[in-house]
Amino acid sequence: MLERLRAQLRRRLRRVQRTALPIAQAGLAAGGSWLVATDLVGHAQPFFAPAAAVTCIGVALGQKLRRVIELVVGVSVGVGVGDVLISRIGAGTWQIMLVVMLAMAAAVFLDGGAVIALQSGTSAVLIATLAPPTTTGGFDRMIDALIGGAMGLIAIALFPPNPLNLAHRHGRVVLGELAGVLRAIGGAVLEHDTVAAAAALSRARASQKVIDEFKTALVTSAEVATIAPLRWRNRGELDRYRAASGPVDLAVRNTRVLARRALAVLRDGEQVPAKLPAVLDGLGSAVDALRDELARGVDPVRTRALLRTSAAEMDSLLAVDDFSVRVMVAQLRSIVVDLLVAAGVTRSDALSALPPL
Repeated sequence: MLERLRAQLRRRLRRVQRTALPIAQAGLAAGGSWLVATDLVGHAQPFFAPAAAVTCIGVALGQKLRRVIELVVGVSVGVGVGDVLISRIGAGTWQIMLVVMLAMAAAVFLDGGAVIALQSGTSAVLIATLAPPTTTGGFDRMIDALIGGAMGLIAIALFPPNPLNLAHRHGRVVLGELAGVLRAIGGAVLEHDTVAAAAALSRARASQKVIDEFKTALVTSAEVATIAPLRWRNRGELDRYRAASGPVDLAVRNTRVLARRALAVLRDGEQVPAKLPAVLDGLGSAVDALRDELARGVDPVRTRALLRTSAAEMDSLLAVDDFSVRVMVAQLRSIVVDLLVAAGVTRSDALSALPPL
């Protein structure tokens, strides 16, 4: 019991450590927005300034910059519309209905995003119920919300997370899954195991989620590297990941087709080339090399060498003159081309590395 408590405590402390930077950003942005709104702008109780700043930092973690801006604008529009209307028509059932509809309509008019409309409606409800306008009224609290959002973005720009950490983490997951599926297919073929082949296919189908998360992480990383001067030096390494993401996505899709064909071949009891498992294992090693070289920020020379070796070995797979085998070889060739492009080779050069059919 004591050991479990210690392990739980360590996990919780690591979680706090991972989120220490956004927590510090939120504190700085909240205090800075309050200072600006009170001392520079002259507002007496700028509640929405630190609230918007903290909200901005919260959604910025792992989200696209557009969503952050949408949220800030949505808060500001909702607060502005709510302040102006409630100060004139009062609060009540029909007033809340009207204010929410008008705030959301104004947000949609400004931008079609769902986030901005929902946040605008929520902010209007807050104004109409918990924080009705004071005697100052007008657009003061809308300005406070804009100040808070701006300070949140400034905090992100001045004290940014390392965008490469996000790219590395998701890149390792995606390429690790791809290498694992390739080896799983090879193992199933080697053992003539349909159950293992079905499991490899299920794993390949589930990999699309990690690909989508990888692409989203790269967009977020690129935005941090764009708005934060301290992270401008990371843009070159991020470009390698961004250039590789599309071809890796294609390689994952082709591996999915390969897994489905391998399962069909095993179920039908068809003959498979003896060297196929070794070729698949070699491709898995090439994907591991790509993962490691991208993480180190070096030119993926070793990856290209391993892929060219795998390409040269595919000639021997055609010794089995069977339609299903030829389909599998065609998928393998496509995977090699995709991975070579991900490793920095042009598509025409990647195609020329393949032996003729």
